[in-house]
Formats: sequence, structure tokens, C-alpha cells
Amino acid sequence: MKGIVAIALLGIILTGCQGMAPMTTTQRLPPDDIEIIDIEPREQPIQEAPPARGRISRQVAFPVDEYAELEKTGSAVISGRLTLSGTPMANRPVSVAPVTTYSAEAAEQALAGRAVEPADPRAREYTHTTYTNSNGYYRIGGLPSGEFYVSGSGQDPVSGETGVVIRQVRLSNGQSLEVDLSR
Repeated sequence: MKGIVAIALLGIILTGCQGMAPMTTTQRLPPDDIEIIDIEPREQPIQEAPPARGRISRQVAFPVDEYAELEKTGSAVISGRLTLSGTPMANRPVSVAPVTTYSAEAAEQALAGRAVEPADPRAREYTHTTYTNSNGYYRIGGLPSGEFYVSGSGQDPVSGETGVVIRQVRLSNGQSLEVDLSR
């Protein structure tokens, strides 16, 4: 059950993605340059609906105009490794979604350990997802330029709990970026 929840969380977290122009630059982002998402509390607390299968209701409606401005594909690449407590997470989903008001709500809730209801299918059209290999490595191509949440999850071998890692990155046309998801 934890595995299903983790996959669902990851898919929900990263509902939306963009594309980029052909790769011309390779850049490794040092860990200090990766922003770990710590979203400030809202002025008005999110009102939780009665949990439906362990999920809370979304408070942010799908922003049609915000997504209409985004590209769905491109030629940028993000690659890296997903590890929890130093252990590679094999065969785990990794998603890349554009930073929007809609995806920010899901990321905020995921970092608080809560899953929101499934994403609007229109948002999923912008999400790029892959799975890690047996050593925890992943690669996602076809990404546009813009700001993105990169996330992965798995069962932490030390705590036994599902761990979610989210990084916020900025991609430019033709860029190849290494983003390690670890905690």
C-alpha cells in the first residue's frame, strides 16, 4: 500500500511539465545550487476535506491560462540519482512538472506528508515521468525551458517511511542538468 501511495504522491506532485530546445550545453548543478522546496505557510490554512482514500481535496483550481502559456516538450534533459539514507532507490518513479500554482499546492502537501486528490488530466499532459534503474539512476529528456519540480519517492531503508524528495530547478533551452534526489 505504501508503494501505491508513493507512486500516486509522485504523480500528483509533478502534474505539469515543459519542453526545451536542442541540447547545446551540459551543466552539473552543484548541490548548493539546487533549491530544496520549503514553501511558506499560506495566510489562510488549507481546509482539509474528509479524506477520500487517504487524500485531501485540492484548494487550487486547475489554472487553464497559466498552463496555456507553457510548452509541453523540448530538448532539455534532466538526469540524476534517487537515494534515501544513502541507499539507491531502484525502479521508483521520478517526475518533472512545471512550477505552477497548481503544482505548488501538491508539492506543499507532499512535503507535509499528505496526498492531494488526483491531478486534473490537463496538468498531466505537462508532466514527464520515468523510473529509476536498478542503481537508482534516471534520465528524462524532451523537456522545455522553464522552472520545474523534480521529485522522487521511495521507502526509506532506515525509517521504513515513504520519503519524498522534491527539488526546484530552472532549465534553459538545450541544457542537460544533473539533479540528484537524495535525503
